[in-house]
Parts: sequence; structure tokens; C-alpha cells
Amino acid sequence: MTSPMLRGLRGATTCATDSPAEISSATQELLLEMMERNELAHDDIVSVIFTTSTDLTSAFPATAARGIGFGDIPLLCASEIAVPGSMALCVRVLMHIYTERERTEIRHVYLRNAQSLRDDLPE
Repeated sequence: MTSPMLRGLRGATTCATDSPAEISSATQELLLEMMERNELAHDDIVSVIFTTSTDLTSAFPATAARGIGFGDIPLLCASEIAVPGSMALCVRVLMHIYTERERTEIRHVYLRNAQSLRDDLPE
């Protein structure tokens, strides 16, 4: 048995519209899928950084995370760089976790239209 290591887990999803309900729904779906695919418990999560495309301004993804029990986890929101042609209505996540999985065994999660960002990854 190996000792848990601090690892980075990535994910992204898209919203249908810029509304608090849609940002909340998409963010919660993504976080729960990240946890499920990587068999994570709440205490495995160290912190989470969220970024949003510049067209998502109606709510913070961290608020959505608190709605599913992440209130005691350090959360940070930021805005993505406005690169021409970048994915619209996109929420990106970098989750810092403790896991016994090797780096190559981490299952990054890209949902909805964000799947095209990393079509090289297995689902």
C-alpha cells in the first residue's frame, strides 16, 4: 500500500446560459463526477480553484460547491484569460486531492461541450 500523495485533478464543463441556476447545476455535476470517477471522499479534497470564461458573471462556482458540502474546503474563483476563440460559458476546475493513485491513474473529467477540450482522455 502506498502513502497518499498530493495530486492535481482537472475538470471542465459548460453552461447552457449565464444564470446562477445553470452555473450551480453544471458545477455541482462536475464536482460530483470528479469525486465519483476518482473514488474520492470529502476529506481527500485539499482545495479547489475555479475559473470561468469571461461570459459567466452571474454566480460564483464556489457558491455551488458550498451547496454540496464543500463549505469547509478552501475555494477560489478567478476569470479565464479572454483568448479569442476560447470555449464559451465554461467552468474549469483544479482540485487538489490526496490519493494513493499514481499520476497516470487520475481520471480528469470533462463534461458537456468541454469534452472537446481534452478529447485525448478516456471517459
